[in-house]
Amino acid sequence: MFKNETIVGVLPDILIKTVKTLKFHTHTQFKVLASVSGVDYPEAKRRFEVVYEFVSLVYNKRLRIKTGLSDSCFIFSLTEVFPAASWWEREIWDLFGVFFADHPDLRRILTDYGFEGHPLQKCFPLNGYVEAYYSEFKQRVVCVPTKQLSQEFKNFEFFNPWFDFA
Repeated sequence: MFKNETIVGVLPDILIKTVKTLKFHTHTQFKVLASVSGVDYPEAKRRFEVVYEFVSLVYNKRLRIKTGLSDSCFIFSLTEVFPAASWWEREIWDLFGVFFADHPDLRRILTDYGFEGHPLQKCFPLNGYVEAYYSEFKQRVVCVPTKQLSQEFKNFEFFNPWFDFA
């Protein structure tokens, strides 16, 4: 319990079995998947964390399940138990690079199909890998590799964000 929230850590290998039990058991009935999100901890042994939030309408309870996995590991998709997990898992795949095995339609959802990398990983560069701009000469959008930041990085004082203290 943390701030009156129930949080459970589960190994990725038993996630599906745990979620099925929580959904179909008479004393839990967590039948609503409220959200799925991803977190990146670059220095941790299990770098990525996938967080599931469930709701039991019968018992008026919320449950958060966290599971961690390393860079090269994968996690099984919950779409078999909760079809609504599909879009959230696609977002986590697209933005963090966490692979969901047995997902029926695992493809990019927020970035372009030719996009390289996963932008919410902490190791992703601030300016990205390519710069897109409209070329009057070619009459289309052109993508070129970035060589440097197009504008100077600014330092802000967060107590008063309206003034720049560079």
